[in-house]
Amino acid sequence: MNRLVIVDGNAILHRAYHALPPLTAPDGSIVNAVYGFVSILIRLYREFSPTHMVVAFDRPKPTFRKEMFEGYQIKRPKMEDDLSGQIEKVHEAVRAFDIPIYEKDGFEADDVIGTITERSKIKDQRSKIHIDEIIIVTGDRDILQLVDDKNGVKVFMPTKGISEGKVYSSADVVERMGVPPEKIADFKALAGDSSDNYPGVAGIGPKTAIDLLKDVNHVEDIYLRLEKGMLKDVSSGVQEKLKKDKANALLSKDLATIRKNAPIVFEEKGARIETLETSEAIEFLEMMQFHTLLKRLLHIEEVEEPKKTEKKQEDRKPMGEQQALF
Repeated sequence: MNRLVIVDGNAILHRAYHALPPLTAPDGSIVNAVYGFVSILIRLYREFSPTHMVVAFDRPKPTFRKEMFEGYQIKRPKMEDDLSGQIEKVHEAVRAFDIPIYEKDGFEADDVIGTITERSKIKDQRSKIHIDEIIIVTGDRDILQLVDDKNGVKVFMPTKGISEGKVYSSADVVERMGVPPEKIADFKALAGDSSDNYPGVAGIGPKTAIDLLKDVNHVEDIYLRLEKGMLKDVSSGVQEKLKKDKANALLSKDLATIRKNAPIVFEEKGARIETLETSEAIEFLEMMQFHTLLKRLLHIEEVEEPKKTEKKQEDRKPMGEQQALF
């Protein structure tokens, strides 16, 4: 069976950075995100045994969503210098493992992932892509809209730092979000999203949004019923809110919808992976002095290190003191 693992690079980069205290390389640079990212790559390869693997990253330039809505993500804090300074090293690590990187100016990693997922789902004789199962690795709940049981698309989300996680099927998405994958964008159209700073319908929260979507497929169906006077079971107050903020609802859905047509070329052959034990990866881990990760990569039995004396969390710790976490 051909299994494709798609890693949401930026989401996992942030999670790795915040899961570990600052760790320093021999040259004094901060490398906790690099260490955590490599650790999870190795773990994913071992746990899911992919035949294909890719990593998608955001680009620094504004995306089409910013052009659609000036306030998009405007409240998000600027990326910390200690994190942004590690991005190139993470790219270097991914390339060392011979894993292709996909990114596109004007689009988010979500859209790149959505496009690769959509193209990999095609299973006819004319297709040059033959993928049976797709596992998307992310910490971003927006990606849950791509879960598709029929076409073997699942999402793996770390739940405890980066050391544990959960694989989401459609039923799991409903349990967590209150709506199935195909209605997540509609849910956000009504309830909005404070993280991405798009409005939704003022005064409508998650519970009301879930209730409104129970008997319809999309938010457009709600407005069609509203125009025809067919929302008898919905309070007049909620109906008034829907009428007032229709434009915001439709805009929010558009912002929340992951694109599946980003202008990228996904090459199945280039994504095929047979091992992570490349000479470049070994050289990279040796250069970074990630000794525990190198042993793990090469299946060398690890010797338990003596416990270190406890230090304050803000202290910057050299590599080796946090290796037991992974």
